Amino acid sequence: MKKRFALIGAAGYIAPRHMKAIKETDNDLVAALDPNDSVGIIDSYFPSTDFFTEFERFDRHIDKLRRKGTGIDYVSICSPNYLHDAHMRFALRSGADAICEKPLVLNPWNIDSLLEIEKESGQRIHTILQLRLHPAVIELKKKIAANPGKIWDIDLTYLTSRGHWYFTSWKGDDSKSGGISTNIGIHFFDMLTWIFGGVKKNTVHINSHDRSSGFLELENANVRWFLSINAQLLPEQAKKEGKTTYRSLKIGEEEFEFSGGFTDLHTLSYQNILEGNGFKISEAKTAIDIVYDIRNQKPEGFSGEYHPLSKEPQSPHPFNIS
Repeated sequence: MKKRFALIGAAGYIAPRHMKAIKETDNDLVAALDPNDSVGIIDSYFPSTDFFTEFERFDRHIDKLRRKGTGIDYVSICSPNYLHDAHMRFALRSGADAICEKPLVLNPWNIDSLLEIEKESGQRIHTILQLRLHPAVIELKKKIAANPGKIWDIDLTYLTSRGHWYFTSWKGDDSKSGGISTNIGIHFFDMLTWIFGGVKKNTVHINSHDRSSGFLELENANVRWFLSINAQLLPEQAKKEGKTTYRSLKIGEEEFEFSGGFTDLHTLSYQNILEGNGFKISEAKTAIDIVYDIRNQKPEGFSGEYHPLSKEPQSPHPFNIS
């Protein structure tokens, strides 16, 4: 029997991957919400979906379905980061499981509250940790596990270009997004701790509007990391090829290649969830702790084991946003 889905955040960047996953797992999207009505992409997947721009009307619709015995089984959450907590609570109160994009929450203590609501409601919260399902990442984990006790030296570099729109959107507001380390880095921190163990030390060297950089001492790795949305920092070869994203994970002198294979990971995530094998909210906590600490630390500047790109010139903030 097909499962019935609702989706919150239908106009967002990541929403089409969730629509595709619902379609490819042979289920149905019956309702969607977004204050922005630029959601024509829905027609490519579920043209009969009931769409709402106001939460109150969406809430009423979901409640009516529940009372008629045709309620929602899952609510997929693709809304801005700071709203995830409230939308997961809504899903569980509506008698549905939640499938939520990263980060589940911005503050670690909110996880404890969600665990309580799970217990009270009897519903589940599932998080998308798609890099744990990437074939190359799984093979890397096996390789590391075969060398117990070894400490690996790692450089993580992730550059993904963003234009001036970024700074006027919720993503440019750290109180709503959690900042660059949360917006574009949390899935890498989850992957690294999943493979190399827990955090022993978390140092921040720089944290600004266009980049974040630091050093993580893990149980089995020393990680210099650099994240940025500044297109000027892309390698020259990437620029020549017209690429807007560059990801690199160097383990010792070896480059770990995992740039491909991302397009189907949301569908695989949904398959696992539907089979009862999704990731629990407790599994997301380590990465949430990391980015929370990054956000609330005073950067140390260029001392100790800092990533070489940290010293590259910054672009000025394009707007004066208080």
